[in-house]
Amino acid sequence: MLELIRSFGLLLTLAFTMFLVVLRFQAALFGVAEYADTGLEGHPTRLRRRLSWYLIGFLIILLIVEVDPEVGVELFVGMGDKSQAILLGIAFGVAGTALAIGVALLRYRYLRLPPVSSYPVALLNALGTAFIDEVTFRGAILGFLVYIGLGGWVSILIQALIYGLATRLGAPGRDRSIFVLALLLALATGWATIVTGGIGAAFIGHSISRFAIFLTTGHTGQPLPHGREVEEIEKRRRPPEGWSIVGVVRDTISRDR
Repeated sequence: MLELIRSFGLLLTLAFTMFLVVLRFQAALFGVAEYADTGLEGHPTRLRRRLSWYLIGFLIILLIVEVDPEVGVELFVGMGDKSQAILLGIAFGVAGTALAIGVALLRYRYLRLPPVSSYPVALLNALGTAFIDEVTFRGAILGFLVYIGLGGWVSILIQALIYGLATRLGAPGRDRSIFVLALLLALATGWATIVTGGIGAAFIGHSISRFAIFLTTGHTGQPLPHGREVEEIEKRRRPPEGWSIVGVVRDTISRDR
């Protein structure tokens, strides 16, 4: 009887996990994660729609944990070894920040620091997205793959590929450097999850790296295509160096004449 209840709990957890994957696929529709700059309409979506994505994700995660707490732990949906998690999380955050700086320098030749007023919303987006991503991919999906008997590195690779598909970072027109960075992060945090027995390190490293991308590129995770940034458009409008603009000069004629 206990085995039957446990099997039913695993099936429910798997169903909730699939809901989380579908929700991640719809991030662009809600204007969150990598799409928090602009939604499908080309401008930021309403706050209510953004918050609904996080609320749905948190509720599904709560259901995963409440179905069977033991199943949640087995599927890595937990902090894991705290001391290891903190140390590895900070290490991944430092590495992710260095990679984000490299991406910004490669793409723009300088760091595009955004306005300070945008930091709070970007930080919340980074934390919320990292939490949902880690529970979904490095937690439940990686946990299920290991549970059914796949090897550690095979499971890590599969969850990283699923993560890449769900975030659509490799779609045509996307920045390839961000796609590579995301895959490296998924592989590293997947390894850390298995080593520590939880997603604590993955969450810390992912949050720091995602916020670092925002600070260095001015975007929440997906730089605009070449030629679409504000400064690039402005540069094209300027005349070549050494040229001067000749226009029609209208003299003011006094009406008293």
